[in-house]
Amino acid sequence: MTVNSANASASIFRLSPLIRITLLSLYVALTVPLPFLAEATAAPTPPALLWVGICIGFVGLYAVLTERVVLDEQGIQVAYPVWVPSFFRKGWFLPWSEIKQIKPRSTGQGGLVYYFLSQDGKAYLLPMRVAGFARLVNIVQAKTGIDTTDVRPLAQPWMYLILLGFTLLLLLVDAWTITTALAI
Repeated sequence: MTVNSANASASIFRLSPLIRITLLSLYVALTVPLPFLAEATAAPTPPALLWVGICIGFVGLYAVLTERVVLDEQGIQVAYPVWVPSFFRKGWFLPWSEIKQIKPRSTGQGGLVYYFLSQDGKAYLLPMRVAGFARLVNIVQAKTGIDTTDVRPLAQPWMYLILLGFTLLLLLVDAWTITTALAI
């Protein structure tokens, strides 16, 4: 799906930078030491193959994190840049007139996610990790007339700040691990 750039009244919401930085940093912290450890331990998997896998994984994760939500006069759309293949991440569009209600569902971890229910009974996940989520929900309420006062984001910023802090600590341990592996 492509975003209609001619629509000047569209509001575009991207994934929160805090979430994007945290998840990309965590990926780097968890994967970058692997090729160094494979070489230091003479593992059967060649380090070059691990580097290729890490790079492919990073691009895949980055692609997922480029999601954007577009709200305009016609409806709400979840879209990805043209370089992200549609078979990898498919976007969707839902006209305002087709939204029947917003329904909460509990997650396996005890949180709540929300789905748009369309007139034909299909469910579309409300993107909850965007910067400006409160503004997004206010626009949805204005366009649909559905009360969204109880709709809250799944994760609060402080949760990602804690994860980012632990990720930075892990990166320090990674630096020590890589230094040790290179010294062997």
